[in-house]
Amino acid sequence: MAASTGSTKIDAAVNTAAANTPEKLSGLALYSRFALAGAVCCSITHGGLTPVDVVKTRIQLDPVTYNRGLIGGFRQVVAKEGAGALLTGFGPTAAGYFLQGAFKFGGYEFFKQQWISAIGYETASNNRTAVYLASSAAAEFFADIALCPLEATRIRLVSEPTFANGLVGGFSKIAKNEGIGAFYSGFGPILFKQVPYTMAKFVVFEKVVENVYKRVDKSTLSDAAQTGVNLGSGLLAGFAAAIVSQPADTMLSKINKSKGLPGEGTMSRLFKIGKELGLRGSYAGIGARLFMVGTLTAGQFAIYGDCKRMLGAVGGVEISAK
Repeated sequence: MAASTGSTKIDAAVNTAAANTPEKLSGLALYSRFALAGAVCCSITHGGLTPVDVVKTRIQLDPVTYNRGLIGGFRQVVAKEGAGALLTGFGPTAAGYFLQGAFKFGGYEFFKQQWISAIGYETASNNRTAVYLASSAAAEFFADIALCPLEATRIRLVSEPTFANGLVGGFSKIAKNEGIGAFYSGFGPILFKQVPYTMAKFVVFEKVVENVYKRVDKSTLSDAAQTGVNLGSGLLAGFAAAIVSQPADTMLSKINKSKGLPGEGTMSRLFKIGKELGLRGSYAGIGARLFMVGTLTAGQFAIYGDCKRMLGAVGGVEISAK
Protein backbone atom coordinates (compact mmCIF):
# COMPACT_ATOMS: atom_id res chain seq x y z
CA MET A 1 0.00 0.00 0.00
CA ALA A 2 1.41 3.40 -1.01
CA ALA A 3 1.65 6.22 1.53
CA SER A 4 -1.40 8.47 1.68
CA THR A 5 -1.36 11.72 -0.29
CA GLY A 6 -4.19 13.21 1.76
CA SER A 7 -6.68 12.84 -1.09
CA THR A 8 -8.99 9.83 -1.20
CA LYS A 9 -9.35 9.98 -4.99
CA ILE A 10 -5.61 10.29 -5.64
CA ASP A 11 -4.85 7.49 -3.17
CA ALA A 12 -7.35 5.24 -4.95
CA ALA A 13 -5.81 6.02 -8.36
CA VAL A 14 -2.27 5.37 -7.09
CA ASN A 15 -3.25 2.05 -5.49
CA THR A 16 -5.07 0.95 -8.66
CA ALA A 17 -2.04 1.76 -10.80
CA ALA A 18 0.25 -0.11 -8.42
CA ALA A 19 -2.01 -3.15 -8.48
CA ASN A 20 -1.96 -3.19 -12.29
CA THR A 21 1.83 -2.80 -12.53
CA PRO A 22 3.74 -6.11 -12.51
CA GLU A 23 6.17 -6.43 -9.64
CA LYS A 24 9.73 -6.19 -10.90
CA LEU A 25 11.74 -9.22 -9.93
CA SER A 26 15.48 -9.62 -9.42
CA GLY A 27 18.05 -12.27 -8.57
CA LEU A 28 17.11 -15.93 -8.53
CA ALA A 29 13.37 -15.19 -8.80
CA LEU A 30 13.93 -13.37 -12.10
CA TYR A 31 16.62 -15.52 -13.73
CA SER A 32 14.93 -18.81 -12.83
CA ARG A 33 11.91 -17.54 -14.78
CA PHE A 34 14.08 -16.59 -17.73
CA ALA A 35 15.64 -20.07 -17.58
CA LEU A 36 12.26 -21.85 -17.42
CA ALA A 37 10.91 -19.81 -20.33
CA GLY A 38 14.03 -20.65 -22.35
CA ALA A 39 13.81 -24.33 -21.46
CA VAL A 40 10.17 -24.52 -22.55
CA CYS A 41 10.66 -22.66 -25.83
CA CYS A 42 13.70 -24.71 -26.90
CA SER A 43 12.25 -28.07 -25.89
CA ILE A 44 8.97 -27.46 -27.73
CA THR A 45 10.52 -26.12 -30.92
CA HIS A 46 13.39 -28.61 -31.25
CA GLY A 47 11.18 -31.53 -30.23
CA GLY A 48 8.49 -30.50 -32.69
CA LEU A 49 10.97 -30.31 -35.54
CA THR A 50 12.51 -33.74 -34.88
CA PRO A 51 11.29 -35.10 -38.27
CA VAL A 52 13.04 -32.27 -40.13
CA ASP A 53 16.18 -32.84 -38.09
CA VAL A 54 16.13 -36.56 -38.92
CA VAL A 55 15.99 -35.83 -42.66
CA LYS A 56 18.63 -33.07 -42.39
CA THR A 57 21.01 -35.38 -40.52
CA ARG A 58 20.51 -38.17 -43.09
CA ILE A 59 21.30 -35.74 -45.93
CA GLN A 60 24.47 -34.64 -44.13
CA LEU A 61 25.64 -38.17 -43.34
CA ASP A 62 24.70 -39.85 -46.62
CA PRO A 63 24.25 -37.22 -49.37
CA VAL A 64 24.67 -39.82 -52.12
CA THR A 65 21.55 -41.70 -51.02
CA TYR A 66 19.53 -38.77 -49.70
CA ASN A 67 19.97 -36.46 -52.69
CA ARG A 68 16.39 -35.39 -53.38
CA GLY A 69 16.08 -32.40 -51.07
CA LEU A 70 13.96 -31.99 -47.95
CA ILE A 71 10.62 -33.26 -49.28
CA GLY A 72 12.28 -36.09 -51.17
CA GLY A 73 14.24 -36.99 -48.06
CA PHE A 74 11.01 -37.31 -46.07
CA ARG A 75 9.63 -39.69 -48.67
CA GLN A 76 12.83 -41.75 -48.73
CA VAL A 77 12.92 -42.18 -44.94
CA VAL A 78 9.23 -43.11 -44.75
CA ALA A 79 9.48 -45.54 -47.68
CA LYS A 80 12.57 -47.23 -46.30
CA GLU A 81 11.89 -47.28 -42.54
CA GLY A 82 8.30 -46.22 -41.95
CA ALA A 83 6.82 -42.98 -40.62
CA GLY A 84 7.96 -43.76 -37.08
CA ALA A 85 11.58 -43.27 -38.15
CA LEU A 86 10.89 -39.54 -38.44
CA LEU A 87 10.63 -39.36 -34.64
CA THR A 88 13.98 -41.06 -34.06
CA GLY A 89 15.88 -39.15 -31.41
CA PHE A 90 12.84 -37.27 -30.09
CA GLY A 91 13.68 -38.13 -26.45
CA PRO A 92 17.26 -36.81 -26.38
CA THR A 93 16.24 -33.84 -28.51
CA ALA A 94 13.47 -32.69 -26.15
CA ALA A 95 15.49 -33.39 -23.00
CA GLY A 96 18.76 -31.97 -24.33
CA TYR A 97 17.26 -28.74 -25.56
CA PHE A 98 15.21 -28.29 -22.37
CA LEU A 99 18.52 -28.12 -20.49
CA GLN A 100 20.27 -26.15 -23.18
CA GLY A 101 17.43 -23.62 -23.45
CA ALA A 102 17.51 -22.97 -19.72
CA PHE A 103 21.24 -22.22 -19.78
CA LYS A 104 21.10 -20.35 -23.10
CA PHE A 105 18.25 -17.92 -22.47
CA GLY A 106 18.67 -17.68 -18.71
CA GLY A 107 22.43 -17.34 -19.11
CA TYR A 108 22.09 -14.70 -21.82
CA GLU A 109 19.93 -12.51 -19.59
CA PHE A 110 22.25 -13.13 -16.62
CA PHE A 111 25.49 -12.33 -18.44
CA LYS A 112 23.95 -9.29 -20.11
CA GLN A 113 23.10 -7.93 -16.67
CA GLN A 114 26.63 -8.69 -15.45
CA TRP A 115 28.13 -6.69 -18.29
CA ILE A 116 25.78 -3.78 -17.60
CA SER A 117 26.76 -3.83 -13.93
CA ALA A 118 30.47 -4.11 -14.76
CA ILE A 119 30.81 -1.32 -17.33
CA GLY A 120 27.80 0.86 -16.55
CA TYR A 121 24.51 1.32 -18.33
CA GLU A 122 25.62 4.07 -20.70
CA THR A 123 28.76 2.28 -21.85
CA ALA A 124 26.83 -0.97 -22.26
CA SER A 125 24.14 0.78 -24.29
CA ASN A 126 26.71 2.47 -26.54
CA ASN A 127 28.45 -0.87 -27.08
CA ARG A 128 25.37 -3.08 -26.97
CA THR A 129 26.35 -5.25 -29.95
CA ALA A 130 29.52 -6.29 -28.12
CA VAL A 131 27.49 -6.92 -24.96
CA TYR A 132 25.02 -9.10 -26.90
CA LEU A 133 27.88 -11.06 -28.49
CA ALA A 134 29.81 -11.61 -25.25
CA SER A 135 26.70 -12.52 -23.25
CA SER A 136 25.38 -15.01 -25.80
CA ALA A 137 28.81 -16.64 -26.24
CA ALA A 138 29.26 -17.15 -22.49
CA ALA A 139 25.73 -18.50 -22.08
CA GLU A 140 26.13 -20.93 -24.97
CA PHE A 141 29.39 -22.31 -23.61
CA PHE A 142 27.68 -23.49 -20.42
CA ALA A 143 24.56 -24.58 -22.33
CA ASP A 144 26.67 -26.85 -24.54
CA ILE A 145 28.18 -28.63 -21.55
CA ALA A 146 24.63 -29.73 -20.70
CA LEU A 147 23.58 -30.41 -24.30
CA CYS A 148 26.57 -32.35 -25.65
CA PRO A 149 25.87 -35.84 -24.19
CA LEU A 150 22.26 -35.80 -25.33
CA GLU A 151 23.13 -34.43 -28.76
CA ALA A 152 25.71 -37.21 -29.20
CA THR A 153 23.03 -39.76 -28.29
CA ARG A 154 20.52 -38.21 -30.70
CA ILE A 155 22.92 -38.26 -33.63
CA ARG A 156 23.88 -41.87 -32.95
CA LEU A 157 20.21 -42.92 -32.86
CA VAL A 158 19.44 -41.07 -36.10
CA SER A 159 22.52 -42.28 -37.97
CA GLU A 160 22.17 -45.88 -36.72
CA PRO A 161 18.44 -46.62 -36.26
CA THR A 162 19.18 -50.06 -34.80
CA PHE A 163 21.74 -48.77 -32.30
CA ALA A 164 19.36 -48.60 -29.34
CA ASN A 165 15.73 -48.20 -28.39
CA GLY A 166 15.38 -44.59 -27.29
CA LEU A 167 17.17 -42.09 -25.09
CA VAL A 168 17.93 -44.21 -22.04
CA GLY A 169 19.09 -47.22 -24.05
CA GLY A 170 21.27 -45.17 -26.35
CA PHE A 171 22.78 -43.10 -23.54
CA SER A 172 23.54 -46.20 -21.47
CA LYS A 173 25.05 -48.08 -24.40
CA ILE A 174 27.44 -45.27 -25.32
CA ALA A 175 28.47 -44.82 -21.68
CA LYS A 176 29.07 -48.56 -21.23
CA ASN A 177 30.83 -49.33 -24.51
CA GLU A 178 32.73 -46.11 -25.19
CA GLY A 179 32.99 -44.29 -21.88
CA ILE A 180 31.87 -40.85 -20.73
CA GLY A 181 34.45 -39.20 -22.97
CA ALA A 182 32.51 -40.34 -26.04
CA PHE A 183 29.70 -37.96 -25.14
CA TYR A 184 32.11 -35.05 -25.45
CA SER A 185 33.96 -36.15 -28.59
CA GLY A 186 31.81 -33.60 -30.37
CA PHE A 187 32.24 -30.84 -27.78
CA GLY A 188 34.72 -28.92 -29.94
CA PRO A 189 32.53 -28.92 -33.03
CA ILE A 190 29.38 -28.31 -31.01
CA LEU A 191 31.01 -25.16 -29.61
CA PHE A 192 32.22 -24.30 -33.10
CA LYS A 193 28.63 -24.68 -34.30
CA GLN A 194 26.54 -23.39 -31.39
CA VAL A 195 28.56 -20.38 -30.21
CA PRO A 196 28.55 -18.53 -33.59
CA TYR A 197 24.95 -19.73 -34.09
CA THR A 198 23.81 -18.26 -30.79
CA MET A 199 25.80 -15.06 -31.21
CA ALA A 200 24.22 -14.45 -34.63
CA LYS A 201 20.80 -15.48 -33.34
CA PHE A 202 20.67 -13.05 -30.41
CA VAL A 203 22.40 -10.12 -32.11
CA VAL A 204 20.22 -10.23 -35.23
CA PHE A 205 17.08 -10.68 -33.11
CA GLU A 206 17.98 -7.75 -30.84
CA LYS A 207 18.81 -5.51 -33.81
CA VAL A 208 15.64 -6.32 -35.76
CA VAL A 209 13.45 -5.81 -32.69
CA GLU A 210 15.24 -2.55 -31.91
CA ASN A 211 14.58 -1.26 -35.43
CA VAL A 212 10.93 -2.28 -35.27
CA TYR A 213 10.36 -0.49 -31.97
CA LYS A 214 12.10 2.63 -33.25
CA ARG A 215 9.20 2.93 -35.67
CA VAL A 216 6.37 1.55 -33.53
CA ASP A 217 5.70 2.32 -29.88
CA LYS A 218 5.84 -1.04 -28.12
CA SER A 219 3.46 0.13 -25.40
CA THR A 220 0.72 0.62 -28.00
CA LEU A 221 0.94 -2.97 -29.28
CA SER A 222 -1.22 -5.81 -28.05
CA ASP A 223 0.34 -9.00 -26.71
CA ALA A 224 -0.51 -10.72 -30.01
CA ALA A 225 1.21 -7.97 -32.01
CA GLN A 226 4.33 -8.21 -29.83
CA THR A 227 4.35 -11.97 -30.41
CA GLY A 228 4.20 -11.24 -34.14
CA VAL A 229 7.23 -8.96 -33.86
CA ASN A 230 9.11 -11.71 -32.03
CA LEU A 231 8.14 -14.23 -34.71
CA GLY A 232 9.32 -12.11 -37.61
CA SER A 233 12.52 -11.03 -35.88
CA GLY A 234 13.22 -14.62 -34.84
CA LEU A 235 12.77 -15.84 -38.43
CA LEU A 236 15.43 -13.45 -39.73
CA ALA A 237 17.70 -14.30 -36.80
CA GLY A 238 17.28 -18.00 -37.56
CA PHE A 239 18.28 -17.61 -41.21
CA ALA A 240 21.44 -15.73 -40.22
CA ALA A 241 22.31 -18.27 -37.53
CA ALA A 242 21.81 -21.24 -39.88
CA ILE A 243 24.13 -19.86 -42.55
CA VAL A 244 26.86 -18.99 -40.03
CA SER A 245 26.83 -22.38 -38.30
CA GLN A 246 26.08 -24.83 -41.13
CA PRO A 247 29.66 -26.11 -41.73
CA ALA A 248 30.12 -26.97 -38.06
CA ASP A 249 26.69 -28.61 -37.93
CA THR A 250 27.69 -30.94 -40.75
CA MET A 251 31.00 -31.76 -39.07
CA LEU A 252 29.21 -32.46 -35.79
CA SER A 253 26.93 -34.96 -37.50
CA LYS A 254 29.95 -36.66 -39.08
CA ILE A 255 32.06 -36.87 -35.93
CA ASN A 256 29.22 -38.32 -33.84
CA LYS A 257 28.29 -40.90 -36.49
CA SER A 258 31.02 -43.30 -35.43
CA LYS A 259 34.05 -43.77 -33.20
CA GLY A 260 37.43 -42.42 -34.25
CA LEU A 261 40.42 -44.60 -35.02
CA PRO A 262 42.57 -45.75 -32.09
CA GLY A 263 44.71 -42.85 -30.89
CA GLU A 264 42.97 -40.38 -33.18
CA GLY A 265 42.23 -37.09 -31.40
CA THR A 266 39.16 -34.89 -31.89
CA MET A 267 41.09 -32.12 -33.67
CA SER A 268 42.72 -34.51 -36.14
CA ARG A 269 39.30 -36.00 -36.86
CA LEU A 270 37.88 -32.51 -37.44
CA PHE A 271 40.66 -31.58 -39.86
CA LYS A 272 40.19 -34.84 -41.75
CA ILE A 273 36.42 -34.41 -41.98
CA GLY A 274 36.76 -30.78 -43.05
CA LYS A 275 39.19 -31.74 -45.81
CA GLU A 276 36.89 -34.50 -47.04
CA LEU A 277 33.83 -32.27 -47.06
CA GLY A 278 35.18 -29.09 -48.62
CA LEU A 279 33.10 -25.89 -48.66
CA ARG A 280 30.34 -27.30 -50.83
CA GLY A 281 30.06 -30.52 -48.83
CA SER A 282 29.90 -28.60 -45.55
CA TYR A 283 26.72 -26.92 -46.75
CA ALA A 284 24.95 -30.21 -47.56
CA GLY A 285 21.42 -30.02 -46.20
CA ILE A 286 21.41 -26.20 -45.98
CA GLY A 287 17.89 -25.99 -47.46
CA ALA A 288 16.46 -28.25 -44.79
CA ARG A 289 18.41 -26.45 -42.10
CA LEU A 290 17.31 -22.97 -43.20
CA PHE A 291 13.72 -24.13 -42.98
CA MET A 292 14.32 -25.85 -39.65
CA VAL A 293 16.38 -23.16 -37.94
CA GLY A 294 14.28 -20.27 -39.27
CA THR A 295 11.10 -21.93 -38.06
CA LEU A 296 12.37 -23.01 -34.67
CA THR A 297 14.11 -19.68 -33.92
CA ALA A 298 10.96 -17.75 -34.77
CA GLY A 299 8.98 -20.11 -32.56
CA GLN A 300 11.53 -19.89 -29.75
CA PHE A 301 11.46 -16.12 -29.47
CA ALA A 302 7.67 -16.03 -29.75
CA ILE A 303 7.20 -18.68 -27.04
CA TYR A 304 9.98 -17.15 -24.92
CA GLY A 305 8.30 -13.75 -24.95
CA ASP A 306 4.90 -15.23 -24.13
CA CYS A 307 6.32 -17.40 -21.34
CA LYS A 308 8.09 -14.42 -19.79
CA ARG A 309 4.81 -12.51 -19.74
CA MET A 310 2.94 -15.43 -18.18
CA LEU A 311 5.66 -16.00 -15.57
CA GLY A 312 5.86 -12.32 -14.70
CA ALA A 313 9.55 -12.22 -15.69
CA VAL A 314 9.86 -8.44 -15.71
CA GLY A 315 12.74 -6.51 -14.24
CA GLY A 316 15.62 -7.18 -16.61
CA VAL A 317 17.55 -4.16 -17.90
CA GLU A 318 17.29 -3.35 -21.62
CA ILE A 319 20.06 -1.47 -23.42
CA SER A 320 18.53 -1.14 -26.88
CA ALA A 321 18.33 2.32 -28.42
CA LYS A 322 15.08 4.13 -27.78
